[in-house]
Amino acid sequence: MKRSVFAVLSSALCLVALQAAASESIPLADAREVFAQARSICEQDAGKLWGVSLCGPIMLVDPKSRQLIANQADANGALKARDGVFVGLLPAEQNVANTAVEWSGTRWTQMLWPLHAEPETRGTLIAHELFHRIQPQLKLPKLESGENAHLDTLDGRYWLQLEWRALARALQAGDDAARRQAAADALLFRAERYRLFTDAAAQEQELEQNEGLAEYTGVMAGNATEQARVQAALHDLSAHVGSPSFVRSFAYATGPAYGLLLDRYAAGWRQQLAGGLRFDATLRQALASETPADVQGLADQRALRYDGAALRVSETQRDIQRQQVLAANRRKFVDGPVLLLPFQHMKVQFNPSNLQPLGEHGTVYPTMRISDDWGVLEASDGALMRSDWSAVTVVAPEASAGSDLKGEGWTLQLKPGWRLVPGSRKGDLVLEQPAQ
Repeated sequence: MKRSVFAVLSSALCLVALQAAASESIPLADAREVFAQARSICEQDAGKLWGVSLCGPIMLVDPKSRQLIANQADANGALKARDGVFVGLLPAEQNVANTAVEWSGTRWTQMLWPLHAEPETRGTLIAHELFHRIQPQLKLPKLESGENAHLDTLDGRYWLQLEWRALARALQAGDDAARRQAAADALLFRAERYRLFTDAAAQEQELEQNEGLAEYTGVMAGNATEQARVQAALHDLSAHVGSPSFVRSFAYATGPAYGLLLDRYAAGWRQQLAGGLRFDATLRQALASETPADVQGLADQRALRYDGAALRVSETQRDIQRQQVLAANRRKFVDGPVLLLPFQHMKVQFNPSNLQPLGEHGTVYPTMRISDDWGVLEASDGALMRSDWSAVTVVAPEASAGSDLKGEGWTLQLKPGWRLVPGSRKGDLVLEQPAQ
């Protein structure tokens, strides 16, 4: 009996200590400042953008300690009130990212600590993530999630970056005629990309409707003046040029740029999203800009005005390196022995700017964290996600017994009852669930 009481007291003291550590990891005053800025953003918006208030539950999470501070209590009472905020720990099965999450009976805007120190940049991030929390309320059409693998090819990257350059020129134009011409050039470069890759329009639309609209919201609601919004959109168009991959990051750049142009030339476009509106098609219609019969010829001609020749040289050099990465990934995740982890109720955390498409096999995520019914996988040196997001593959481990497993660049913590069994090929392994 005494040992039980001691264990309860010890647990309680540990919880108090951890909650105290949370306030040290994320200073309460700094957290309250973020919450105040978020409240100011959503009150200034007052539902004007989407007809829905951006205000709601927010949690700030320290990714190393998983300690959190929230602006309100959770539905299940896991958090404890302290000095006007609520503190606690995020369980291991929950991933940590800038996103919307369901946890402890509440839908949250989750943001990683520390946030940007500069208020305008921080405001854009806050409003972006506030959008993700309300996104299900907007009744947007369900679109097929595309891999956007074409945006890792030489031509895909080339025409996308020319589109970004034209959008930047449009946003900076000093008169309407120049703005319209640059916007038409952006649409032309996109049309040439869609001519080369027939599935590109549908694949790109899904991410633009998701992250593109979120970043547009961040730019609009997170910045108080038109000049600040234009500068934020221009920053997005330049900041992603250096990303190792565009396949999951391109819409952060195109979303705000097209959104600002549509606000100017296509009033009411946000209300048309439920009908499957596409940014480029709507802007083309608003500008009365017809797609030319010879898209390729005119695109090549206009590319010269955006330093296309130098861009083609640099992208050709990059593509040589990409082919080497593809070959290495095939040897690692296709030809060699692998461990296959099918998904049950998967939650994933990853870096959207460094993905490596691997054709019909899926996409290699250099770093990722996956939690599922079977446990937690953390990969620091690559994991192959299937195109349909039904399973993930890592290099097979040398030892396949136990609950804490390690392999080449990954660790796996299995829950009781789960185990690894031989796969269809010699050396392959697959995760097997407990007997029912």
